[in-house]
Amino acid sequence: MAETTGQLSGGAAVPSARNATGALIILLLAFAPQLVELAISLASLVATLSARSPLQVVSAHGAALVESLPALLRQWGDGGKITLRSDALLALIYTYPLLAIALFTFLARPRAPQDYFGGVALMAIALFALWAASDLSGMRGFNFGPGTAPRMLGVLLLGMGAAVAVIGLATEGPSLQVYHWRGPLFVSLAILSFAVAIRPLGLIVAALASFLISALGTSETRWGETLIVGVVLTLGCALLFPYVLGLPMPLFPRFLVQ
Repeated sequence: MAETTGQLSGGAAVPSARNATGALIILLLAFAPQLVELAISLASLVATLSARSPLQVVSAHGAALVESLPALLRQWGDGGKITLRSDALLALIYTYPLLAIALFTFLARPRAPQDYFGGVALMAIALFALWAASDLSGMRGFNFGPGTAPRMLGVLLLGMGAAVAVIGLATEGPSLQVYHWRGPLFVSLAILSFAVAIRPLGLIVAALASFLISALGTSETRWGETLIVGVVLTLGCALLFPYVLGLPMPLFPRFLVQ
């Protein structure tokens, strides 16, 4: 245990400050989708962006965190088809695993922190992808469904991330270097904003907005060129996903088509 935890002078094991900081970051990451939706619902008080009010968002996600696991066990025990709401699936697939990883990170002391936290980041992305694809249909016989490829890639990425994290725990390696958070922060915000905004705002607005948010990740962004590239990529996505791949993705904001 001396190799995996810090030690007090009296011999009691305590987590290091580095692990406490890492665990706190993972804890915030575990609730990032809920916090993003809450922020969008607060913005909806000014402009119509979300169908749920802030109070509804907080109550729905709070109930999902408490009731999702008992509901899953009850439906599994009854032997019927498991049907859970998106909020409950978010808690089960994404939030619960990251909470467990945050607790483990608080207690453990990786020998290669850079590898360990890199693996955890990959696992978080994979878990979010699995949740985002949870309401898409899978394979029917030998035919791929819309959710088949995202789930396959999510499982592969989850396994790779877990392997990298285990290597970071078991083998000596580089410690965390001075890290610039601007790039990963805005790229993560762009991914989360797209996932939350795609249904109420449609593909065109969500894709362009997420691209512009990710462009904030560097001070070298040239906004004229960035806007042109963003518009071209958005138009390409608007043609590719609904028409070429046949995915049921709304193109325009909900309040314009209702």
